[in-house]
Amino acid sequence: MIAEKAAPTSAEGVSPESNDDKRSDQKGEVPSQERVEETPLEALASICSVLVIGLFILTFLAQNFVIPSGSMENTLLVGDHLLVDRITLAPRASWMPLVHYREPKRGDIVVFLKPGEPDMFLVKRLVGIPGDHIHLRNGVVILNGVAQNEPKAKLWPEDFYSPYIDDFPAVPTSEANGVTAEWAVDLPTHIQGNDMVVPEGMFFMMGDHRHNSLDSRFWGFVPRANIVGRPLFNYWSFKTPDSQMDRTGIFDRVAWMGHVALHFITDTRWSRTLNPVN
Repeated sequence: MIAEKAAPTSAEGVSPESNDDKRSDQKGEVPSQERVEETPLEALASICSVLVIGLFILTFLAQNFVIPSGSMENTLLVGDHLLVDRITLAPRASWMPLVHYREPKRGDIVVFLKPGEPDMFLVKRLVGIPGDHIHLRNGVVILNGVAQNEPKAKLWPEDFYSPYIDDFPAVPTSEANGVTAEWAVDLPTHIQGNDMVVPEGMFFMMGDHRHNSLDSRFWGFVPRANIVGRPLFNYWSFKTPDSQMDRTGIFDRVAWMGHVALHFITDTRWSRTLNPVN
């Protein structure tokens, strides 16, 4: 009789791996029963990490702002969405020695907190730095005795002569509307002859649309500590009415969101997308 040949076994008495198992090992795949799924706590930790990084970037490095008024037209339009650099003009920090810092300079467009209203961000052009002598004659800025050429601050067709705006600071604040009580008292202390002199640690800001801008002529100097940063570029611009910022009700906001969704393609100013701000 011929004995039936037994199937080969491994040293531990276990049948050899199948071809499928060998292919799985060669590919480095982990058997399904050995895969470890992420726990809810680990998923929450991952989300929190992303949020912390995002908040750090928005707080210390960059932030987005929306232009709510026409004070900087045509440089910036209502509905422009800006990415703002919060590092370059920030006070120098010893814990970030490799970062390039510099002081604000004339001509910079800057984002700052309005003096006396720490929750309100404004965007204006920096016209005067500490020590500058400034006055306006017929709307022309005279800086340290030299008339300035400001092509982006040209008059609009609908603009008309306004004594306080165009001949600042020769015209008393009592003849203007919108001047704060604090500035009405403080301004005379900074006038020397025909000029207003910018004090140490302060900056003088004006909007490019001079006849449509409540700026330093109306509420005074901006302290260095109030300067937040400078806009880098316009990442999205959407046609927005000037009155939209005043519509703060819940129904107004929902209606505006619906309007944006319906008219995103047609009312987006595509030609302004990713335009640098200067």
